Amino acid sequence: MKLSELIINDIKPLNNLSKVSDLQELFNQLTFSHIPVKNSDNAYIGCFSETDAHCFDAENPLSEHIYALEDFFVRDTTLWLDVLEAFAVNSANIMPVLNTENKYLGYYELNDIISLFSESPFFSEAGGILVVEKGINDYSFSEVSQIVESNDGKLLGAFISKMNTDLVQITLKIGNTGLNDVIQTFRRYSYNIVSGHEEDGYIESLKERSDYLNKYLNM
Repeated sequence: MKLSELIINDIKPLNNLSKVSDLQELFNQLTFSHIPVKNSDNAYIGCFSETDAHCFDAENPLSEHIYALEDFFVRDTTLWLDVLEAFAVNSANIMPVLNTENKYLGYYELNDIISLFSESPFFSEAGGILVVEKGINDYSFSEVSQIVESNDGKLLGAFISKMNTDLVQITLKIGNTGLNDVIQTFRRYSYNIVSGHEEDGYIESLKERSDYLNKYLNM
């Protein structure tokens, strides 16, 4: 499905000459975090948030509160990951869409964009999830891919799920193989295994040896 097919246009932007009461009524009817607004020239000028809307005098025109407008939007050519980031950055569940001529086309809903992510092979294909960790200056995605593929694994997706000044965590979705051999290879390359959603033979082996040693010492 093309991202542009998800553009919705059933809620028209309010005019900046509309009353605050119109804005408040829309928020009472909808579950949107923001409502887009156009000016008298029919050009998109920004969004009012629900939080701000309920602080305004209901009889005032919206034009008296232009200072509170949040000027965010995406283009109809923006990639879906960038659209998802725009939702997160602006703490919104509605995202106005403009074309290259700045014409308002409609809006995306957050749930529709998230559904695209859930339909990606990272979620839809069978496989195991593995989280590895290494020094921020020591890892490389080419090395990560080589480790997975050298064990006949199929890398379905990878992203940096946590990062600080010293360490980086990478979440992997791996198909076409068991995780145990992959995990052992990551260890040989000095990666720490944060979690592997499949039995880790290395840990089981250590546990068995520990149990044996304890039994021996208690004889």
